[in-house]
Amino acid sequence: MPYAEFKAMLDLLAMLFFDWRTGILMLLLLGAAVSDYRFHRIPNWLVLSGALFGVIYNTAMPPSPHANILFPLMGLGLGLLLFLPLYLVRAMGAGDVKLLAMVGAFLGPGDTFYAALASMIVGGVLSILFVLVRGTARRLLYNLGSLFQLGLLSVAGGSKPNLRIGADVSAGKLPYGVAIAIGTIGYLITDQLGFL
Repeated sequence: MPYAEFKAMLDLLAMLFFDWRTGILMLLLLGAAVSDYRFHRIPNWLVLSGALFGVIYNTAMPPSPHANILFPLMGLGLGLLLFLPLYLVRAMGAGDVKLLAMVGAFLGPGDTFYAALASMIVGGVLSILFVLVRGTARRLLYNLGSLFQLGLLSVAGGSKPNLRIGADVSAGKLPYGVAIAIGTIGYLITDQLGFL
């Protein structure tokens, strides 16, 4: 890679990291990821103050000339709606849902969708690595097979399937705040560099 192209790439990354909107978002995401990894909890004060900052900042300094308060509010709502079904089936914690809603307040609806998609891809990869490193891949496959069989039998019998696994037979709990942070920051970087 020629020096001029490398310098241009570094300049683009610097613009991303030193922009108030994306710089603060990345700091909040890193804080949430560390907290979720260490304590399996994302603090409410972090996501709520981040969401409030995202709404206020994007309203006062809109990222595009036609953006108004609906830009961050629609992003917040979309972030909430995208991961809410996973929370309802107990596949994700409430802190993870609120974290993506905070991301939405910063990025607006369009970028929030892609950040969520990137987070789900990263989450899938991390989940596979997580069970392989912990040695619980066999248990995970057994649990998935059992859930599928029970769900199929419940539906065939005309009852609502129970898709919950007890903690004693679980393959483990992935700190999904880490996946959201890596996915969102990765999306922002690849978008900034023009790879998307």
